[in-house]
Amino acid sequence: MKTSPNPVDVSSLSREKTIVSIALIGMMFFIFGFVSWVNAILIPYFKIACELNSFQSYLVAFAFYISYFIMSVPASYLLKTVGFKKGMMFGFWAMSLGAFIFVPAAYSRTYGLFLWGLFTIGIGLSILQTAANPYITILGPKERAAQRISIMGICNKAAGIIAPLLFAAVILRPTDTDLFKQLATMTDLQRATALDELVRRVIVPYSVVGTALFVLGVLVFYSPLPEINTDQEAPDVAATNAQKTSIFEFPHLILGAVAIFLHVGTQVISIDTVIGYANSMGLDLLEAKVFPSYILTMTICGYLLGIIAIPKFISQVNALRTCTILGLIFTLLIIFAKGSVQFLGHTTDLSIWFVVLLGLANSLVWAGIWPLALDGLGRFTKLGASVLIMGLCGNALMPLLYGYLADLYNVRLAYWVLFPCYLYLIFYAFKGHQIRRWPF
Repeated sequence: MKTSPNPVDVSSLSREKTIVSIALIGMMFFIFGFVSWVNAILIPYFKIACELNSFQSYLVAFAFYISYFIMSVPASYLLKTVGFKKGMMFGFWAMSLGAFIFVPAAYSRTYGLFLWGLFTIGIGLSILQTAANPYITILGPKERAAQRISIMGICNKAAGIIAPLLFAAVILRPTDTDLFKQLATMTDLQRATALDELVRRVIVPYSVVGTALFVLGVLVFYSPLPEINTDQEAPDVAATNAQKTSIFEFPHLILGAVAIFLHVGTQVISIDTVIGYANSMGLDLLEAKVFPSYILTMTICGYLLGIIAIPKFISQVNALRTCTILGLIFTLLIIFAKGSVQFLGHTTDLSIWFVVLLGLANSLVWAGIWPLALDGLGRFTKLGASVLIMGLCGNALMPLLYGYLADLYNVRLAYWVLFPCYLYLIFYAFKGHQIRRWPF
């Protein structure tokens, strides 16, 4: 039985209730970002503390995001059964459980247990994302959906800027640079003792996060956020969809899910690999930790441009086309641009700043794909959103591919993995979203 027997048609919401609802969803996107983008610092942190190679360290992203593939469709049925608000509460509680799993994992320095904790956090996030993205897509005029999603993106990426820096401030110390250099010369017992102390620094912050997430679940359940009706269809949409029985009869949705898969993969590769790329240029972890924040700052700049320009100066689809083309150009510059530069107090190879600029290129891709992929789904909206959320498993698989190529070749040539991704995104932006019938 649903929590709310009478879901609300969003078109009937007052302006005040719509604003409050958008603000609450914005808070949730901030939490999504805080929990997700801390992985950028967890990857090099666990690589040192648990003595991993590149491929093994990127299992952090795999464990976290593969849960989206496993849980997104069940999440849609959960939301349909218990309602959006109770479903969101369960999502926050799952994230809370995952954070608390870090405590025994840290005491035993067991990497596999850390991965289970990250997987559980991802399960909670998949439930919340399945609810929040259709919420923000339909809370207002369709032609301004990308604008609203951009606002949510600012909330998400602002948290992403804060999270790695705050986490690094809590767990890293100025003396750690010397510690990392000394590990190779320590005896096995000395190294084990030092690494045990290093990894146990996560216990307090993740205990705090787990408690906060549990409380937030309760608060969301009792919040004024309305239950929404995604099953009601406009007459023209209902007529078009009358004979359709499956989401696979919507090519623009399925192609959009592939686009989401590749887009989030390109985004997480840029953010989660940039510290390792900076390390390859001689920057230590304490200096390199700021580079994910640079990327996310560029993403926020892109969102702000989107809020200002869409739809007044540029349409959603043209913004998507521009960003995908920029992504392709910046990828080639990462691979081929060379030369030492000094910028923002860092002496690095020029190419790393094109990794940073990928934040700008990726900024409006998510916001562009969602409204195009969900267009005209009507009663299939919840399940369609789940299919798009499944695409987030690109965050799990793409970094592993990058890590494999980095071990096989080097961290620079591994960025070739981005090239075919942007080619497909260009296809979807120009043609794929217009396909309403399979050619076979």
